[in-house]
Amino acid sequence: MRILYFTQYYPPEVGATQTRAQEMSRFLVEHGHRVTVVTEVPNHPSGIIPPQYRGRLSERVLEDGIDVLRLWVWASPDKNFKSRMRFYLSYMGMAALAGTLLRGKYDLVYATSPPLFVGAAGLAAATMRGIPFVFEVRDLWPESAVALGELSSPRAIRAAEGLERLLYRRASRILAVTQGIRSRLLERGVEPNRLALIPNGANTDRFQFSAEGRAAVRRDMGWQDNFVVMYAGIHGIAQGLETLIEAALLLHDVSAVRFVFVGEGPKKAELAERVASLKLNNVHLLPEVPASRMPAYLSAADCTIVPLRDEPLFRGALPSKMFEAWACERPIVLSVSGEAAQVLQEARAGVACQPEDPTGMAEAIRYLHAHPDEATAMGKRGREFVLAHYSRVAQAGSLERLLQDAVSAR
Repeated sequence: MRILYFTQYYPPEVGATQTRAQEMSRFLVEHGHRVTVVTEVPNHPSGIIPPQYRGRLSERVLEDGIDVLRLWVWASPDKNFKSRMRFYLSYMGMAALAGTLLRGKYDLVYATSPPLFVGAAGLAAATMRGIPFVFEVRDLWPESAVALGELSSPRAIRAAEGLERLLYRRASRILAVTQGIRSRLLERGVEPNRLALIPNGANTDRFQFSAEGRAAVRRDMGWQDNFVVMYAGIHGIAQGLETLIEAALLLHDVSAVRFVFVGEGPKKAELAERVASLKLNNVHLLPEVPASRMPAYLSAADCTIVPLRDEPLFRGALPSKMFEAWACERPIVLSVSGEAAQVLQEARAGVACQPEDPTGMAEAIRYLHAHPDEATAMGKRGREFVLAHYSRVAQAGSLERLLQDAVSAR
């Protein structure tokens, strides 16, 4: 197959969407397919385009056999409604134009959302080329944007909902990444025969425990005698990271416990101000780490935190952070209700607490700190669970079959 793959976020940016897009593309290329990725110049989540990408509209390179086309976008470190819309719409316009004008024949368009406008660019290219359009839904946008307060204009909400319905109606196949999203799409009238479930997971070859990596990171960071509680990911609105700061305040009397935040995002400066105002010496805010170094950093942790805000929408979420931590044999403290909590219960690989509950989170951390043997056993069960149910290789095989079915059904 010759696949035109639209994803706004892609490495060297760091994140779940970026990792999944790259690993799925690699699998497809390794199995004889041709993949052209249409993405943005790196800037997310900081909103700052690196110097080497400035001053040009596009860059096209071959990376691991993947044809990657990076396009200019209107990026800004100031995150508000207007700047976000310029950011999303600039990618949509550039990507739709590129997808239409790219030379060569393609068999289908595959687009991943959010943002929803990636789907619009993909649909435009698929329509112009007369080929199938496959749409991956990683988040129910604009519903999530409304819940988080990022989108409040009634006119903008109606327009986004209209675009959402159009994309669902025109897609040959729709791919959901959680059972919750799949159920909501069925409720909205998407036919079961067009809908598939391929959940988040982890590359278990890349994400695995490294004693050497653990020792090196802990030595370099001065954590040898600490119980390290790590959050690694986007510092955004959805995560509710303020809860972790409050939990750190509750645990300031446990001298061995250290909270480590790894990553960037629009809420990081605010978090840093909160840490400074509370004079918390048990919290460390670290910059974003290259994806290649994340297994070592996860190995260096004694447990990881997987949080989301207490919103009904997130009861259908299944964060990939869970599976990457488990693949590295780390127990997790899960501050997410619904589907994720059910998976944790099945895996028996961590401790759950209610979302946005600092007291419950602090007690979960106290338990793991006080029961190191059980924490170790949880981490091992987590890796076994991921190997059995959430391997990225198996999921990529499912994606290949879904795309082939879409092409065959033309």
